[in-house]
Amino acid sequence: MSIAPVSRSLYLSAALLGAALVPNLALATPLDDRREPLAVGAQWANEPRAGDLQLEAQAQIDIEDENDPLEGLNRGIFEFNRVVDGIILKPAAQIYRGVLPQEAQDGVRNFLRNLRSPIILLNNLLQGDMQAAGNTIGRFLLNSTAGLGGVLDLAGERGLPYRGEDFGQTFAVWGIGDGPYLMLPILGPSNVRDTTGIVAEWLTDPVNIALDNNDLEYLIYVRAGFTGIDARARSLDVLDELERTSLDYYAAIRSLYRQQRANDIRNSRPSDDEGRPNLTRAQAALPDDVVSFRPSR
Repeated sequence: MSIAPVSRSLYLSAALLGAALVPNLALATPLDDRREPLAVGAQWANEPRAGDLQLEAQAQIDIEDENDPLEGLNRGIFEFNRVVDGIILKPAAQIYRGVLPQEAQDGVRNFLRNLRSPIILLNNLLQGDMQAAGNTIGRFLLNSTAGLGGVLDLAGERGLPYRGEDFGQTFAVWGIGDGPYLMLPILGPSNVRDTTGIVAEWLTDPVNIALDNNDLEYLIYVRAGFTGIDARARSLDVLDELERTSLDYYAAIRSLYRQQRANDIRNSRPSDDEGRPNLTRAQAALPDDVVSFRPSR
């Protein structure tokens, strides 16, 4: 069945929500190589506190102001997103974290990541990264079978770590610049390149397309919802403290988002730009896959 115009509109809404909301709102951060949100409380005693993160983030703010030509509009959207988060997403995440044990939350995250394997593989190939493509295939085959459909990350335990990829990263590898900073309604921090990547993922995600073509569109919304709530649940404590201690929460989020995306594009390799402040410590303390609410990265 082809995707009818109305169905495409609904699908776009869910796919975009599942593709970008929480990691953008929560600035999901790598635990292994990429955007791996830390479980709530995990390693917290060894991470910098939000006050330290704010000092580091402020050092970056002046450098980045010139690439935010829509700052007035972006700040208005940012405040709108905070209201939506406070009314809907954050309460849902608090309930989710309070009801499900950590093992169950890990299972949900693993399952959602496994569903992204086709998109990750496509981006591995488009980037010409055959080693990463082999890693993605190996993870998908092992976790989809012995790992109970991806609920168990047996591949990670056997030396095949999770590495998320998206079209924004692929475009960057191709040499396309990020463009001006954007704050998207509901979806959160982005830029022109990453926003284009979100649309590209919507058009090519085989899981959501298959669900739509088989009259299972509601599962697209279920997937998007769990992706967002799970990622937000793992960022509750850190973001609350960062917000309380930030002199300019908008600017701090902008700086951390840009540094996180640069780190993603480098596949966590050190930056060659010696002149820019390094926000690695800040990133490490912030629980994504939600940059990128992009689907459970």
